[in-house]
Amino acid sequence: MTVEPSSWGAVRDDGRGAAAFRSDIDALTAVVVVAGIACSILFVVIGLLYELQMYGDGSIFSYSVAVRDSWAFHWHNISGRLFVYLFSFVPAKTFVKLTHDAHGGIVIYGFLFFVVQLLGLIATFAADRSKGRIIFKYACCSTALLCPLVFGFPTEIWMAHALFWPALAACHFMRDGIVWILSIFAILLALVFTHGGALIFANVILATLLLRGARDAVFPRIAGVFVAVLSIWLLVQMAYPADAYVAAVLARAALRVFDISILGGDLIVLLGIAIASYGIVFLMLRQLAISNEYLYAALAVALGLVLYWWRFDHALHTDNRYYLRTVILIATPALGVLAAAYALDADEKLNRPIPLLRRLVPVLTSGAAVRAATGAFLLVMLIHSVETVKFVEEWTDYKNAIRALAAGTASDPTLGNPRFVSSERIDPRLYRLSWFSTTHFLSILVTPNMAPARIVVDPTASYFWLSCKTAVASEERKVPVPAESRRLVRIHACLHR
Repeated sequence: MTVEPSSWGAVRDDGRGAAAFRSDIDALTAVVVVAGIACSILFVVIGLLYELQMYGDGSIFSYSVAVRDSWAFHWHNISGRLFVYLFSFVPAKTFVKLTHDAHGGIVIYGFLFFVVQLLGLIATFAADRSKGRIIFKYACCSTALLCPLVFGFPTEIWMAHALFWPALAACHFMRDGIVWILSIFAILLALVFTHGGALIFANVILATLLLRGARDAVFPRIAGVFVAVLSIWLLVQMAYPADAYVAAVLARAALRVFDISILGGDLIVLLGIAIASYGIVFLMLRQLAISNEYLYAALAVALGLVLYWWRFDHALHTDNRYYLRTVILIATPALGVLAAAYALDADEKLNRPIPLLRRLVPVLTSGAAVRAATGAFLLVMLIHSVETVKFVEEWTDYKNAIRALAAGTASDPTLGNPRFVSSERIDPRLYRLSWFSTTHFLSILVTPNMAPARIVVDPTASYFWLSCKTAVASEERKVPVPAESRRLVRIHACLHR
């Protein structure tokens, strides 16, 4: 996150002197790097402590690990996300097979999923040979700003984000030799096999290589690697097509990836209002020539946020943790372009400066802009922290409510079986944490020994993960999950699919 004096334009220090400007830069860099590393560690700690690997679609994923049937349950339908399966699910279900410890397998799955941001930062640091490790600093910024938007929901974009940054650094600072070429092949292959949207990431990486100039040897070499990677991706997609039922759902979901309406969610609106308010206060204080204006502006907005959370806030960032993957799909490549451009310029390898950036750099590299960015970054971190705390607290209450319902005597036979109970019996305040297609799996996972008296079923469910055939096969396997629990899952599946 370093801004260096460059050929794009002279750095403006607002009359405060070069030393003061360097101090501003160092402060912003320190805040960003510490925040990125801290977030990547906290994702693991908070994720495992609150069992967020079971939130949303995570319930079916965790259950599939417990019964050692992840491929048959879902992953054969999304072969384009094969890396996620190999990295998170195969080790977890192998552990279950060897130890018969279903809970331990779920913990391993969660750990591997959450730790990937930290591993991505470590890999980026190792691969980034730019002056001042600029790409690594942007990776920290992206991790801290973007990842909390989806943290807790098991979207594969999470892993795509983690792999994008080391892939970007490796491609720009590749060394000679077959080992390095194979390393880039491996990381690009892993990247494209996280999610279809990762193809955008890979193409952006290729596009940034063009900034090095037409005569640079890096682009044709990486392009050749990418052609091989894309060929493998296409072959796997053709070899393992999705079932007709799932293919239709995936097609509908793909159409919503870039639905602009998701930007109207409570968290995005809150972030927008907070940053806009901060900008106004910052400019007012700057006009008054007040020193450390960014800190006072951030403090003023922070006090306003505290008042809002204390007296007026009733929102909770839940299901939008899935839909805000769109923001990561758009913002991550944008930050990547900035990172590559600054890194190449710092190393005097930038031959095709972006016209828009050429005009913006004198503004972006002013002392005032750096200080303003520091205050804005701190405010975003405050909002992410509070919203995450709110989320995990209510998630805990929701799990407890599901557990109580699954262990109770209430029954709703109209749902298809006397051992089914409706999730609508839960406190409406907590119901907003529900994920209609996976509630019955969660009700098994949260009960002692995975042996509920009832399974909790959402009567509004319109998508069903398991076919009757798959559920029957799972019921017949010898796995740590009690046979009666698997029988209830089979009954539910055969009623609907």
